[in-house]
Amino acid sequence: MNEKHEKTAEKIYKIVMLIVLTSFITFMITSLSLYTYFTKNPAYTLITRDTSSTENADIDTYLDRIKSVIDKNYLWKEKIDEKKLKDGAVEGYVKGLGDKYTEYIPKQELKEFTENITGSFVGIGIYMIADEDSQKIVVYYPIPDSPAEKAGIKSGDVILRVDGKEYGYDDFDIIADNIKGEAGTKVKIVIERDGKEQEYEITREKIETNPISSKILKENIGYVKLPSFDTDSSKKLKEKLDDLISKGAKSLILDLRNNGGGIVDESTDIADLFLDKDKTIMTTKDNKEKEEITKSKTKKIYEMPLIVLTNENTASASEILTAALKDNERATIIGTKTYGKGVIQTVLTLLDGSGLKITTAEYFTPNGTEINEKGIKPNIEVKLPDSVKSIYAVKESDDTQLNRAIEELSK
Repeated sequence: MNEKHEKTAEKIYKIVMLIVLTSFITFMITSLSLYTYFTKNPAYTLITRDTSSTENADIDTYLDRIKSVIDKNYLWKEKIDEKKLKDGAVEGYVKGLGDKYTEYIPKQELKEFTENITGSFVGIGIYMIADEDSQKIVVYYPIPDSPAEKAGIKSGDVILRVDGKEYGYDDFDIIADNIKGEAGTKVKIVIERDGKEQEYEITREKIETNPISSKILKENIGYVKLPSFDTDSSKKLKEKLDDLISKGAKSLILDLRNNGGGIVDESTDIADLFLDKDKTIMTTKDNKEKEEITKSKTKKIYEMPLIVLTNENTASASEILTAALKDNERATIIGTKTYGKGVIQTVLTLLDGSGLKITTAEYFTPNGTEINEKGIKPNIEVKLPDSVKSIYAVKESDDTQLNRAIEELSK
């Protein structure tokens, strides 16, 4: 019985070995065939390392070598756009700094960039933001009296489609180009609000941005919302303040929530309105450790009690103003900690018409406190309730930060 079992096992072993050997031989034949085929018909070609050194080559030499390889080997040579190659090369070079605030701006994009800074463009009159939490493009603020506001666009609306084309979070850099256009032309925008889609057809106009809105609250409290620091923001803010005072305002709430910054000089000019002469507004240091102190130039114009509202999107020039008012004990800060962008960028126009937005200085509060990647803590921390779906569209009844400010000024 054992002998029969052993013969059966031996037979099975031989069959298994035969299968293994057959598979191995088949694999070798297939591999040799494939090697021969791909050697004669390569999907790609392996190139040995260039014998000339590139590690220590300057950028011009290195790019010349890359260009030479492309010219010699690239299949669709006739489709090469030298301008795009140049822009891409410079953009990548600047990106290699690893500074999220420094960027190369191609000539064709510099005009729009300048418009965003100065606050003058042709469009429908909305500020948009790529909302990280929802991963959607959200209307932050329709400019007062703009075509968008008149049509019914509201803060917090999610932009879904523009002229039939869908846009998502990753399309933030290009959506503005499709909303803007010639004055007098129309654009169709589909938004989502409270889970429902709505379509608007809006006529584009030349927008002279004056995003500052104001009103009188109870107890003769003036309220001003400043969403950005554009050209003449300090002048326009002063006009709003004078108007509020003429209507009986005795104290002021300055809302800098979701204000991502803008022109630094505008923020320091606004600080000047509330501070006594020679008060420190900020200190800056450049790459040579050269220190420059910015101080208020004139006697303060407005004596009224002041509260500044901040949140996690209060950044850059907004933080300069916030810190100046806080450290000089001129205002009480209410809300949540600011974003923490404590560096200043300078926009340089290059000879070919392109631009370079480059970080040139770090700024510190009047008390010498570092802001970058740290933010500014409010005097009184107040968070919005969990029921608030979007920090860009908060009902006054749900606005715990605003209500706390009113409460403080009413004491």
